[in-house]
Amino acid sequence: MIQGLFHYEFLQNAFLTGIMIGILAPLLGVFIVVRRLSLIADALSHVTLAGIAASLLIENNFPMMAGLNPLYLGMVFSVGGSLFIEKLRGVYKHYQELAIPIILSSGIGLGVIFISLANGFNTDLFSYLFGSVSAVSRADLWVIFIISIVVIIVIISLYKELFLLSFDEEHAKASGIAAKSIHFIFIIMVALVIAASMRIVGILLVSSLMTLPVAASIRIAKGFKQTIFLSILFGEISVLGGLFTAYYLDLAPGGTIVMLAVLILVLVIFYKKIMINKHVDIGGEAK
Repeated sequence: MIQGLFHYEFLQNAFLTGIMIGILAPLLGVFIVVRRLSLIADALSHVTLAGIAASLLIENNFPMMAGLNPLYLGMVFSVGGSLFIEKLRGVYKHYQELAIPIILSSGIGLGVIFISLANGFNTDLFSYLFGSVSAVSRADLWVIFIISIVVIIVIISLYKELFLLSFDEEHAKASGIAAKSIHFIFIIMVALVIAASMRIVGILLVSSLMTLPVAASIRIAKGFKQTIFLSILFGEISVLGGLFTAYYLDLAPGGTIVMLAVLILVLVIFYKKIMINKHVDIGGEAK
């Protein structure tokens, strides 16, 4: 694959896209997990599926729209879904978690309707569902690059505010932080990253890349910044290792990336357990 990177554009696109997604997904995933919004990635990924299916339906019925990149309409649906989640969280102030399953269910329903109208599944839709190395175009790469720059700038600029909102929203509001506006910006970033990640990981698996590396890092990290660093490290290992494995074994990249992330999580859990037992034994001997 290393030699192929110098000769094949689709491998270059997949490799560079993977590096960026390996940074973005865990980076936002840390804030999502801390705020106990892990299921929001699942909800927005299913809304994105509806956008992709709608785009394919438009291509089938309107030949002049054949050149439309489904990624764009997927992003529109994903951002729209994130805005509806925020609206519903305001409607159900005492049951805000209801917003996520409502949007998730709506996304699945719309997706199924659009898929049936588009005469069922096809190769393009499968590549979006489960990820495909060869499907990543140069245009996709540039879109993800722009999203990466924007997300990183926003995270750096609003790091203090996002940190306070993640751990103590009431204190953050009392400190004068515009909580509603910052959460609005954050959830739009999540929506864009989920839509951008589907080419590599696949719509049905993208939420895993936002949660599994974070789940592994919080077991061994000693602070919030270290959690972010380890999450990105585990995310990159999962993505790049998964791409190489998928290439050599001719497997779907999404599945290999997720299973590698699961393997890292299991190893970290066992490592943490061994270290705890070791400290217990040392403490027992000292007594």
